[in-house]
Amino acid sequence: MGCRLTHLGGPTVLVELDGWRILTDPTFDPPGREYAFGLGTSSTKTAGPALDSEQVGGPVDLVLVSHDHHADNLDDRGRELLPAAGAVVTTSSGARRLGLPNVRGLRAGQTLTLEGVDRPSLTVRATPCRHGPPLSGPIVGQVIGFALTLGDAEEVAVWMTGDTVLHRPVRRYADWLDVDVLLLHMGSVQFPITGPLRYSMNSADAAQLVRRTDPRVVVPVHYEGWSHFHEPESHARAALPAATWLEPGVATEV
Repeated sequence: MGCRLTHLGGPTVLVELDGWRILTDPTFDPPGREYAFGLGTSSTKTAGPALDSEQVGGPVDLVLVSHDHHADNLDDRGRELLPAAGAVVTTSSGARRLGLPNVRGLRAGQTLTLEGVDRPSLTVRATPCRHGPPLSGPIVGQVIGFALTLGDAEEVAVWMTGDTVLHRPVRRYADWLDVDVLLLHMGSVQFPITGPLRYSMNSADAAQLVRRTDPRVVVPVHYEGWSHFHEPESHARAALPAATWLEPGVATEV
C-alpha cells in the first residue's frame, strides 16, 4: 500500500492512497477572519493554508467532511471545491444542508464503497464522534470520523478521527480497528463562554487513543491555526514523541 500525506493546515490533508486522491475537511480561507460557531462562541483563523486550493491539483476523487457547520472544518473556499470532486462524504444532516448531487451522508457505522479503474476499491466507514461534553450533541451538531479500507483488506489504511473528545464509542473503535495510519484531530478546543469544557481531544486523550489503537503511524492534525485551540503545540509534541509531525505543504510518504 502506498500512502502519501500533505498537511495543508488545520484538519486539511491531501491523502494519496494507492491511486486515490482524498482531501479531508477542506479549509482554504486566508487568516484573520472571525467565524461564529453558535451560542455565542467564535474563533479567529490565525494561520492560512500551506498551499492554495489551486496548488492541490486534481482531480480530487473524494472529499471527507467530518462536519459542514464549523468553518474550521469546511470554510468558504473549501466549499467551492466540493462540486468538482468525484464524491463527497459527510454526515447525514450535512449532506442535506450541502444539497449537492455528489454528496453522500453517513451515520456512524455506515459504509460507502467507491470503485476505481486500475486501483483497488475504497470503502469509507463513518466512525463515531462527540464534539463536546456529554449531552452536547444537539448543541454542537452531528460529526463523524472516517476509516478507509482498500479492496478486501481488513486493515484500515487511514483512520481520520474527526473532531471528538475521547468517549466510549471512540475507545471501542480504537480497540476494534486494525489501523495503519491514524490522522489524529487534537487541539483541546475551549471557549471562554463555556469555561473548562472541552470540545476536542487534548494530548493526554490523544496519547491514550494511540495506545489503544496501536497504529503503525500517528499523524497529529488540527491542533493549530485557530484561536479556539487551548493546548500549546509543545504539549502535544511532548505527549506524542513517536508521532509523525508533517511539515505543512510538503508531501510525505508514510
